[in-house]
Amino acid sequence: MIKIKQAGLCAGILFMAISTATVWAQTGSATLTATTEGSDFQGSGNFSDTPKGLRVEIQVSGASPGPHGVHVHQFGLCGDKGQAAGGHFNPAHSAHGLMPRDGLLGAHPGDLGNIEIGPDGNGLLAALLPGVSLSDDVYGVAGRALIVHERADDFSQPVGNAGGRIGCGAILIGGP
Repeated sequence: MIKIKQAGLCAGILFMAISTATVWAQTGSATLTATTEGSDFQGSGNFSDTPKGLRVEIQVSGASPGPHGVHVHQFGLCGDKGQAAGGHFNPAHSAHGLMPRDGLLGAHPGDLGNIEIGPDGNGLLAALLPGVSLSDDVYGVAGRALIVHERADDFSQPVGNAGGRIGCGAILIGGP
């Protein structure tokens, strides 16, 4: 009788571990396109829920060399040269900052900082956003927009002074 109970307990723990693991397996993507006609800008964003937060990897090409601010904006819309995306996604009304450094109390959930673009027009950015996920009720980014700006984010208030929007893509659950 004890061995049956132990086997049942082990099976229950294994089921819970597998169930918990699948919660963190959710992925998402964004296809970045230029906000102005004639631009060669393009890119992608990949998002993975992990137990430590949302893992974000962004790749762009066709951008001018130097740093460009990257943020998650409120709406997953890219019309009107990216303006349809609205302002920064900021459900807790936090100050602007760098999410991986400042956390949810010191930054907007999608304050990703800057992507450095090389002389060839290409750049990569990888970040981990603690407390953020794809589909969390409060800090979920699915259905919002990933925006690349024309200038560097200088981390000033209220939104970093990064200028216009040169690339935009809706963040969707699922792979590319």
